[in-house]
Amino acid sequence: MAEKELTPWRPFGELTSLRREMDRLWENFFGERPLTRIWEREWTPSLEMSETKDNFVVKAEVPGINAKDIDISLTGDVLTIKGEKKQEKEEKEEDYHLVERSYGSFSRSVRLPAEVESDRIRASYKNGILNITLPKSEKVKAKEVKIKVG
Repeated sequence: MAEKELTPWRPFGELTSLRREMDRLWENFFGERPLTRIWEREWTPSLEMSETKDNFVVKAEVPGINAKDIDISLTGDVLTIKGEKKQEKEEKEEDYHLVERSYGSFSRSVRLPAEVESDRIRASYKNGILNITLPKSEKVKAKEVKIKVG
């Protein structure tokens, strides 16, 4: 009678192998790391612009970006927000080690509807939200005019 070799079953080894095969399938179809490439080329933060009696307020969603990596400039009536994301995620377990890095830059510009006092612009950054307050120039602030209807 022939001897049979006993092979231990390693379920996590099979899952890891399946994961590698799926990753290879996606890479062959889309090219290497498609989601990272989309982020690096096409991501721009969402902006919200509002107006009060005295200010224009611009809020930008820039999660995962360090405040020191954000640049705000005003040229004429165009406000520009630029930034760069540098993120690294690392996971270590007994049977694998994963490191993911994503880098990318963005630039977003918005034309202001009226003149602002550039020397009084303020910006703050908290929890991934950039808040820019742009005081209106005195000559463009709305003045209340009473009109009699008769």
